[in-house]
Amino acid sequence: MTAEAFDAKKELLTALKSSQLLIAEVVGGFHNLIAKHPNNEPIPFPRIVYQELRNDDDDFADNKPNSANVGFQVSIYCDSLTISKQSSIAKEVDEIMKSIGYVRYDSQDLYEEDTSIYHKPMRYSKKVF
Repeated sequence: MTAEAFDAKKELLTALKSSQLLIAEVVGGFHNLIAKHPNNEPIPFPRIVYQELRNDDDDFADNKPNSANVGFQVSIYCDSLTISKQSSIAKEVDEIMKSIGYVRYDSQDLYEEDTSIYHKPMRYSKKVF
């Protein structure tokens, strides 16, 4: 597969959904950019929200890219009732991301006081040829 034909979001979502642990534990589902229910119903916790941070051409030859740099943020959101699941979910996400060639370059444990939500953003990057 060439860098031009590579669908990074599809690869990521397929990989996340291939995990039985994530399917069982992430009852709020997997969401791109925002977690919004089609009928505006509340979405349970924990949930995963992912977003593409970069997808740019690289390694040019004859004015054509031979690779792409791809980056994602995968965020785990938990409330006070589900925070105990955050670590096992984060470990599974990390293993999955590494299995598809990503390298983690940032991870933080955050608490959003205004919403009382625990947020763990993890950032990954890889080069696609």
